[in-house]
Formats: sequence, C-alpha cells, structure tokens
Amino acid sequence: MNNLFRLFGLIALIGIVFANGNIVVGQSAVTSDFAKSSLSIQTAKSSHKFTIEIATTERQQRQGLMFRRRLAADAGMLFIYSASQVLTMWMKNTYLPLDMLFIASDGRIVRIVQRTVPGSLQTISSGEAAIAVLELNGGTASRLKIKRGDTVMHSAFGSDKQ
Repeated sequence: MNNLFRLFGLIALIGIVFANGNIVVGQSAVTSDFAKSSLSIQTAKSSHKFTIEIATTERQQRQGLMFRRRLAADAGMLFIYSASQVLTMWMKNTYLPLDMLFIASDGRIVRIVQRTVPGSLQTISSGEAAIAVLELNGGTASRLKIKRGDTVMHSAFGSDKQ
C-alpha cells in the first residue's frame, strides 16, 4: 500500500509542468516565445506607457496569458490579427482578471471589457471590427481613466510615438 502512495506521488510530481515561470499542475501548457515591445495609451489628459508581449501567431494567440499567476502593473499582451474583424476572446485557463481593450487599425480603442472573470468560457466580443486586443491587469482601464476612443500608440497601428 505504501508503494502505491509513492507511485501516485511520483505520477503527481510528473504532472507538474513549468510554464512561463509558473507551476501548472495537471495541465500540459504550451509555451511560446513572445516578442517584447512597448506602447502607450493616449487618454484625454495623459499618456500611459506599458511593456508588452506580442502575440501574432495562432499558437501565441491561443496561449496568451494562460497559466500566468502575476502580471506587472505596467505590463500587458497585445494580440495582433492580420485583418480587421469582430474579435472574440475568452478566459480559459487564465488565472488573472484582465481588462481587454479592443483596438481598430488606426489605434483607436473601440471597446473595453473590464475585469474579465478568470477561467470563464464566456465569449468576450469586440462588438465591431478590430485588429488587435490589448490585455492589461483587471482594473487598469478604470484606474488610469482609459476610455473608448482613446488612442493606442504602437507601430502595429502606424504610430511609433510612445
């Protein structure tokens, strides 16, 4: 019986996978290398700079911020798509509440969904054509007074000013 418990313990130990610096139990996380960049968001009264990871491939976009346990206050992930379209996201295997900023091809924020629910399978839609989604820590849009119509400054939107 004691050997049986050791065997189960070993199996459980083998099930631990390291993903992006976090321990994931019982999941096989896909790891992708993300390009790093920075962007700024121009609001009515100020500009806010973020250090971001960029998800451009289908594999990176599927993984996104899944399995992450923390995200710096000035960090985020920018999902860039090849064409402007109604975009949909979800929070499967995402442990952090996030703000999702849907962005048009000119860098204008067309929709903000604040404080998404970790782990939810509910579809989160841009509601109109967008070419990118910026995920930030939940509450960031409210804290920094980021609103629909504000502008994201990044080369993906034809603007390198940050």
